[in-house]
Amino acid sequence: MKKLLFLLSFIFLFNCSTTELVEQWKNPKIDSLSVSKVLIVGMSSNIEARKQFENKMKEEYLARGIEAVMSLEIFEPTFTTEQKSKVELRNVEKILAINHFDAILFTKIKGIENKIVYTKTFKDKDYLNVKFRDDYYSHQEIFYNPEYYKNFNIYNAETSLYCICPIKERELIWKGSINIIDPASIQETVEDYVNLLTFVLEEEKLLHKKTK
Repeated sequence: MKKLLFLLSFIFLFNCSTTELVEQWKNPKIDSLSVSKVLIVGMSSNIEARKQFENKMKEEYLARGIEAVMSLEIFEPTFTTEQKSKVELRNVEKILAINHFDAILFTKIKGIENKIVYTKTFKDKDYLNVKFRDDYYSHQEIFYNPEYYKNFNIYNAETSLYCICPIKERELIWKGSINIIDPASIQETVEDYVNLLTFVLEEEKLLHKKTK
């Protein structure tokens, strides 16, 4: 029942979104999570996109009474654009733990796919109410018009939520794969991504809902 309600809510809220949740995994040892201070890291060479994402996600945490810090506020902009050794990253984790961070929200773009689709869909009523001769006639462009198809990019993003505990190994709490479909602008994409991400984290009891 819970999954059904999640699915219905998901479809209703994000039907017109540029983002979609492809798959997710939650640590079976964790039922819910409560954090007090989280570091938000966006791995991108596009500083503006990284800044907008980290800032928007920070606002979501602050609105819930959780202290949140953008990686751009404590690291140089080159932090995610330059390679780091495992030793360097382990030292970063130690510094974060000492400074009372208890979680890291880490987002990255894993890859880009190029898709080609028909410009008409099943949502068009006229597309379904058709006879063979009409169907053939209206689609003859396939033979000679390259613009009959629409090209667009899908960005495969992944967000991971890690718990920072000073007495044991850093533990993965949740991981989600999210597709960003044919993004038109950084602002719109960030809005859609953060809205989807916060919704899923709330449903998984890894982020409490805003108090009205």
